[in-house]
Amino acid sequence: MFLRAGALSLGLLVLSRLLGLVRESAQAAAFGATGLGDVAVLMLALPDWIAGLLAAGALSYVLLPAWARDPAGVAALQRRVAWVLLGIGAGVALLVAVARGPALDLLAAGLKETLRPAGMQALVFSAFAIPLSLLAALWTTRLQHEREFVGMYAANLVVNGVLVAALWFVAGRQDLTWLGVGLLVAMAARLGWLAWKMAKVQRQSPAHMARSGVATNAQPQRLPDEPATGSPTAATWTLAALAAGLPLALPFVARSLASQSGEGALATFNYAWKLVELPLMLAIQLVATLAFPAIARAVAANEGTTAIRNGFALAWTLACASAAGLVLAAPALAELLFGWGRMQPEALVNVADWGRIGAWGLLPQACIAVGVTVLAACGRMAPAVLAYAAGLAVLLFSGFEHGHALMVLMNLVLIGVAIVVIVALGRWRDVPWRTFAVAFTSLLACDVGSRFVPVPGMAGQLAMAVVGGVLVIGVTAAASPEVRAALRR
Repeated sequence: MFLRAGALSLGLLVLSRLLGLVRESAQAAAFGATGLGDVAVLMLALPDWIAGLLAAGALSYVLLPAWARDPAGVAALQRRVAWVLLGIGAGVALLVAVARGPALDLLAAGLKETLRPAGMQALVFSAFAIPLSLLAALWTTRLQHEREFVGMYAANLVVNGVLVAALWFVAGRQDLTWLGVGLLVAMAARLGWLAWKMAKVQRQSPAHMARSGVATNAQPQRLPDEPATGSPTAATWTLAALAAGLPLALPFVARSLASQSGEGALATFNYAWKLVELPLMLAIQLVATLAFPAIARAVAANEGTTAIRNGFALAWTLACASAAGLVLAAPALAELLFGWGRMQPEALVNVADWGRIGAWGLLPQACIAVGVTVLAACGRMAPAVLAYAAGLAVLLFSGFEHGHALMVLMNLVLIGVAIVVIVALGRWRDVPWRTFAVAFTSLLACDVGSRFVPVPGMAGQLAMAVVGGVLVIGVTAAASPEVRAALRR
């Protein structure tokens, strides 16, 4: 049910994420885990992170239902939101550019004085890119509404392709000015691609065809340039922004805290988190996204048990399988993805160690992803928002700086959020506890086995990671009717 329905989305998402990993690899090769590498990571990541924190997830939560209720007002609401986002983006960009010194102290505290001018210059480039990133988030949401998935995911290919080329160009020059130019070109190229796809979508919209005298089955009540009614409230926007942005804030804040331990720590933590992020996006959050329509329908009909149990079972099983792969092959994956060019061997050891710790955080995130989906279907997102806010406060005031300790603390915070989300559901019977136990036991067996029988060499570790992941899925599927049902349909 969940996997077949998302075959196209999965393929495009995998391709875009793989190119994102190529970009991270090129970044590691160009700068390594150095102070300059910290600045490069910060400059390239900041615009899309701010867009995600302020708008990207909230746009989907708020606009997709609003557009579904009022098809004739899609273009009008989109224009109003675009102007608001551009205004917000310009304000945030001005704030970042003017206060770039204090901002650099917060985001990359470990930089040496000699690199502060480069860091402040990088923040200026990031500031210019923020409005472009916010507008791209809105247009991507419109393509999502129109089910134009090729346009959505190809936009990521465009921006990452340009950035990979820019990183290749600056690798031998160690000059962040050209990388900043490449960032702006990449953002502009993404907007150009999205604008082209948007134009094609709008030519097919019911309102446009009605203006052109083309008969349609839709019956819009007004044209797109007329005022829309029933716009989302400020409270709705705020809750949606917090629900989507706070989960993104956790790794970003942890990365900034890690930078206090010295130059290169920010980049090292970033690469370690990338080991965790890929299976998180592809295996866990995709399951929750694909399960959302079935869960929403089941909850509305007060018959959510089967859909929710299957979603939990599949997400947890894939999380355990992914964690097994990282536990068994973290050194090999770190070397394969980031062991190029100027990347230092000692930094690779930290990437592997921190990534192995972060792998255990995939399990609570599997529960959170499905649980929040159910809460969203029920219109009860506040518990998750409060739990993430409390976890973020714990992280900020922990006083931890070392990447190892920060990864452990993040895992504990995520476990706390998962507990709050499951309690807020109030549906203990919908959680497949037996499936959880079988998959977790299989993961523990892989972890213990790797400690007693270490496998040398990159090829051997990668092979064992595949075997471990398949073993976890196979054992769990054999013992769990929920997993079998989710894989079969």
